[in-house]
Formats: sequence, C-alpha cells, structure tokens
Amino acid sequence: MGQEDYYLELCDRPVHFEKANPVNCVFFDEANKQVFAVRSGGATGVVVKGPDDRNPISFRMEDKGEVKCIKFSLENKILAVQRTSKTVVLPEKRNLKLLKSQNINVNWYMYCPEGAVILLSTTVLGNVLQPFYFRAGTMSKLPKFEIELPAAPKSTKLSLSERDIAMATIYGQLYVLFLRHHSRTSNSTGAEVVLYHLPREGACKKMHILKLNRTGKFALNVVDNLVVVHHQDTETSVIFDIKLRGEFDGTVTFHHPVLPARSIQPYQIPVAGPAPVTSQSPIPCKLYSSSWIVFQPDIIISASQGYLWNLQVKLQPIVNLLPDKGRLMDFLLQRKECKMVILSVCSQMLSESDRATLPVIATVFDKLNHEYKKYLDAEQSYTTAVEAGPSRCSPLLKRPVRTQAVVDQSDMYTHVLSVFTEKKEMPHKFVIAVLMEYIRSLNQFQITVQHYLHELVIKTLVQHNLFYMLHQFLQYHVLSDSKPLACLLLSLESFYPPAHQLSLDMLKRLSTANDEIVEVLLSKHQVLAALRFIRGIGGHDNISARKFLDAAKQTEDNMLFYTIFRFFEQRNQRLRGNPNFTPGEHCEEHVAFFKQVFGDQALMRPTTF
Repeated sequence: MGQEDYYLELCDRPVHFEKANPVNCVFFDEANKQVFAVRSGGATGVVVKGPDDRNPISFRMEDKGEVKCIKFSLENKILAVQRTSKTVVLPEKRNLKLLKSQNINVNWYMYCPEGAVILLSTTVLGNVLQPFYFRAGTMSKLPKFEIELPAAPKSTKLSLSERDIAMATIYGQLYVLFLRHHSRTSNSTGAEVVLYHLPREGACKKMHILKLNRTGKFALNVVDNLVVVHHQDTETSVIFDIKLRGEFDGTVTFHHPVLPARSIQPYQIPVAGPAPVTSQSPIPCKLYSSSWIVFQPDIIISASQGYLWNLQVKLQPIVNLLPDKGRLMDFLLQRKECKMVILSVCSQMLSESDRATLPVIATVFDKLNHEYKKYLDAEQSYTTAVEAGPSRCSPLLKRPVRTQAVVDQSDMYTHVLSVFTEKKEMPHKFVIAVLMEYIRSLNQFQITVQHYLHELVIKTLVQHNLFYMLHQFLQYHVLSDSKPLACLLLSLESFYPPAHQLSLDMLKRLSTANDEIVEVLLSKHQVLAALRFIRGIGGHDNISARKFLDAAKQTEDNMLFYTIFRFFEQRNQRLRGNPNFTPGEHCEEHVAFFKQVFGDQALMRPTTF
C-alpha cells in the first residue's frame, strides 16, 4: 500500500518515557495529558512528561507501598498519590474543604476533562449513568440516563463495562460513546457505536449510531471531530463524520464509515544511543498491539515500548479515496487544516486528466461560497454590533473566527483560477464556463464579486478574440460595473474599438468624475487611453502636460513618450502659436529628456504664416 493511501498516522514527535517493567510503573493523567513513570514506588525517581512539556518534571518520594494512581492538579501545583482504594495523599500539606457530597452506589466512574463532566455507573447492571458537571467550584447534577444494552441480560450481574464507554467533545458538543458489541436489531450483524448527546441542560438523548459491520476488539479515538474506530483483529481503522448526511429513522441517524478501512500509516521507532549506533535502521513499530492503551480524545500509549502518540488525520490521501466531490467537500470543510487540500481539489477537478463536469464544479463552488457567505455575514453582524456601541453590545460578543474553511475570492483567484486560465490545452469555452460558474455562485450567495475576477474573464475572452461574447456580458450586466473594469475596457480600444464606448457608459453609470477617470487610467499606465478619453469629452485643452509626460516617462516606453510629447507640442502651437512649453508648465526636465533621446532636431519648430 503506497504512502498516499493511509489517512491516519501517529505524530512524528511522540512523548518518550521509560517503558513499563517490574520496577517501573507507568500512569497516565487524562486531564493534564501527562505520563508518570514511577520507579520503585517513587523512591528511585518519578519522571513526568506531557506532549507540550519542554522540560520533564523529575522528583523522588518515599516508597510507602504500591502506587495505584498519581496525578498533578492543573498547572502542576499539587501532587496527589493514591496507594489504597480509599485514600488519596497530597504530599504537600493543604486544607481540604468538603463542598458537596452525594450518596450513590457506584460501579465505576469516568471523567472528561474537556467537558468537566464525571459519569458514574449505577444500578446492578451498571447501565444507568449519572453525570455531574463541575463549574467554578460548584457541582451540578445532570439528569441520569440509561444505556440500551444489546439484549435483555439473563443475569443480574454488571453488564456495562467502562471499557465500552468513552466521552468526547465532537463539533463542540459532549457525547457519551457506547461500543455495543451486538446490534439490538436481529437483522444486523456486527458491532456499532451509539452516540448519546449530553447537554449541560436537559436530558441526554441518543442521536447517532455508527455501523461497524464487524465484530471483535475495538478502541475509540476522536480526532478533528471524527470518530476513529480501531479494529485489532484486522489491524485497521475506520472514520465516521456525524456531520455528513446519514440515514435518519425519525429518532437516530445511522452512519457508515466515510472511507474504506485502512491501517494507521506504518511507523518507525528511531534507535536511541550514541551516534555511531543510531545509524542502524529504525525499528518498525507494532501497530494495533495488545499493549496499546487508547485515551480520549486522540492519544495512543504503548507502555511496553515507552511511547505516547497523538493520532492525526491526513487529508490529502482522502481526496483520491472519496470520489464524490460534493461529499468530499462536505467532509473537508469540517476539518481544521483544510484550505490547501480544498484548493488542490479545485485545481484537480479543472485539470485535463481529472476534469469534472460543470454541474459537479458548480456544486463545489456553491459549497465553498456557502461557508464564505456565513463568515461574511458573521463578520458584518459583529461590525454592526460594535458600531452600535457598548449599550447594545453583548458582553459575550466575539469576533468571528476565520477558519480554514473560509476560501475567499483571492484564494480561488491566486491558487486555482489564474493558474487554470493559463493552461493552453484547455478548451477556451470550458475555461470561460468555469469562470462564469464561479461568478454565478458568488452572485447567488450575494457576495460582491471582486473586479480581478471580472478582469480574468475579460482577458480570457480577448485572448481568444471572443469580443461578441464580451459585448453580450457587458450589455446584459453579467459582469458588474467597476472603475478598474472600465479602465481595462479603455485599454482594449486598439484591439476592439467599441470597448471605448462600453467603458465610458460604465463610468457614467458609476457617476465617476472625469478627472478621477484620468487619474485611474494614468495610475494603470494607460496613458494613451487617458488621452483618448479626455479628448473624447473635449477636455484636452486644459489638462496638465507635465502629469501626462510624467506618466509616459514612467512606462519606460520611449515611443509612447515621443507620441505624448508631440501631442502637447501640437496643442501649444494650436493654442499659443508656439510649440514650446511655458515656464509655468514645469516641463523643462521632459524637454531635456526628449532632446537626450531624440536629439534637438526632433523638437517641433514654430509654424509661421
């Protein structure tokens, strides 16, 4: 299997710790994401490492018996050690205060640090779960709920194990994930993962069922809002996305794996030791090992090898594994690091080898612009609220976050469309159809089209001499009026004479002042177009010669400079009977430059009658 086929990988910088052995015990703290390596009950040292810790914490403590559990408080301020089932010791003396107590018979518990929720397994079967929510030093009791077991248990012993339950935040909502090894319906074989939504207020509700279509040993992770299910027997994993459309039966939504099952990408463990020794080949890591322990949301620990990894999703391989472009976009738009992959998909569907149909291209553009519009609207609402002043402004008001799913016009222009229009092998009708499809999509979502997209359309039409089509696009306002567009049209007059009038009509519709039009044209180095425009409206007797000569000189086109210089000499002759410039016009520098390039004899001589 090629490297481009694996869509899951272990992070390349894992936390390395002393592997578990008879002398060294390993513990993991889910809240701080720290691994504790405790040697000889702590007497010969405790080493604490986390994914973000630059420097590991090392200390010793007295060996007072076997350590069952060891953790730091948040920010590593207080160390707690548990050696018996009923006592927790804080090595530093502190006053503890009982805030609240509950009397419940508990089989087992599970804590979710991200959601600050503890889940208690109660009743004889263990399938009635009681959640509590911690916030600002208070504990709130949430409504209890029952996990539906695969079938009515025959005995009255504990039927729900904590191994089959996980808690994770998916798309900002807290879920309880139940791995049900046999489906409740007789016609369905294989295990499934049932997702219960656990809100801060209101009852817990069964929302989603992930169909695994296989049996055996499973483990769950959540990565980038995807539920990853590892299957030990086949040494493969599958991913589920609850945001993608599933089959809704009126109560719950059933989901199937987004992609075919694949192994995690093979991983090499580097050989530690002195430099001459480390030149030997790295050791392949045994994936899906029975010694692996999985923690939420994305952690895999191999105690026997001494590694803690974060599981990661690779997006680029998914592009070729999910042929439905619409579904692929729905999937990618929900991922954190999606922008460059989305742009590569857009480029790919416009390539000669993988060319998509126009309806598919339209679907992709609409999905992108739907996200883009959502962000623009949120930004607009935020700006309006801020401008309204603090009295109307909610204290919870936050500026919308621009995620990578926001693919704007400049992204599309720079990375996709401008490159696409340069491809000589592409039929020009297809190129224009794609550009117009993108503009149609922007208009549909009421997003103002940037002038550079219109310019790209016009340049493409001109390149292929499709002036009739250009005329129609302008006549029926397919291309929106803008000053830069009008200037571009003026510059096309030498290729297509009607462009001059089309441009002037557009500028009149925009109520643009004539001198402003001249300034815009000169700034774009369209000196002749500016002169033609000013002559067209009869204002050429009053314009500044210096301004036009400055602009002509900046183009570094000597023949253009000659043409402009000669025009003003002729104007001087016509108005004053002498071609020379007056001192008040401040053109001495340009006269000197003209003489230097063309010689004194090229200057116009006064005409006498």
